[in-house]
Amino acid sequence: MILTELLDGYALPLVWLVILVFVLAGLVKGVVGLGLPTISMALLSLFMLPAHAATLLVIPSLVTNVWQTRPFSGLAPMLRRIGGMQVGVIAGTLAGAVMLGAPAGAWAAVSLGLALLAYSAWAMFGRPFTVPGKIEGWLGPLVGVMTGFITAATGVFVVPAVPYLQSLGLARDELIQAMGVSFTVSTVALAAGLWLNDSYSMGAAGASLIMLVPALIGMGVGTRLRHSLAPAVFRRCFLISLAVVGVYMLIKGWW
Repeated sequence: MILTELLDGYALPLVWLVILVFVLAGLVKGVVGLGLPTISMALLSLFMLPAHAATLLVIPSLVTNVWQTRPFSGLAPMLRRIGGMQVGVIAGTLAGAVMLGAPAGAWAAVSLGLALLAYSAWAMFGRPFTVPGKIEGWLGPLVGVMTGFITAATGVFVVPAVPYLQSLGLARDELIQAMGVSFTVSTVALAAGLWLNDSYSMGAAGASLIMLVPALIGMGVGTRLRHSLAPAVFRRCFLISLAVVGVYMLIKGWW
């Protein structure tokens, strides 16, 4: 999808709607530290193909996630611990792209709806668990492959990556950095998968670059709001909203 196509005829209101979606997604990420690709895919897929939505989120997601990987001085030890998972993410995403094609049609809507419901339910009701260090060596790559495959199918890369990273016993800042690393790798792998399916062109990259601006504006506002809002309340409202969208996508895809 290129920007001129979005601007064609009646689609001008759609352009503003897309911009508002990225402002909202950036705001959510600024407040709770994640959610930009998830909420972008959830809302954009209500009125455009998931493959088109995925192309738009690549650059905003990549830039904000690279920023989240700071401090860069601590990247080396973090990569040594979760590097195998990232290899699995790349392998799973590319394999999923080849096997499934770009996210489109009823199956993509159903897959996205299931992913949103699974993530919302786990985040609201799931109990924390701990992964023993002795099984990280094989479990990390397996979780990465599963995350990659779901990324290829839906454009959402939080399941099961985030629950797994939260189970590693990382300190708060380490967890934020680990999620930034995983999201960055997933974004690059998603872009590569879309390119393999001829869904990511220079025009799509240009439109995605433009969407970086509203995403950063929203993230800046969200960062300011973080100090005046109760993050737990905001997070619960966010997750309930995702669950509602997930149910809608299931019904839409099924029927």
